[in-house]
Amino acid sequence: MNDRSAKLIVVAAFDRDDEGGLRPAFDPREMQSKDAAVRLAKTIEDHHAGVIAWVREVNPAIGEYGEPTILYQVGDVPAME
Repeated sequence: MNDRSAKLIVVAAFDRDDEGGLRPAFDPREMQSKDAAVRLAKTIEDHHAGVIAWVREVNPAIGEYGEPTILYQVGDVPAME
């Protein structure tokens, strides 16, 4: 990534459906900081089958995305793409 890249920080939560599969509990939430993402993930973890907070470098001008780095994860979450 170059000097024009930014960080995308996201929290996502998942619940089990009637068949036991994982489904998003809500649309992923973009966060302003890593600390805020981890705080939110820890706050909601008892209410969902799984929660993950992650960060990745992005350069929206050219659609370039770095590898995600997990900041916090608990429970069952699908594999990151």
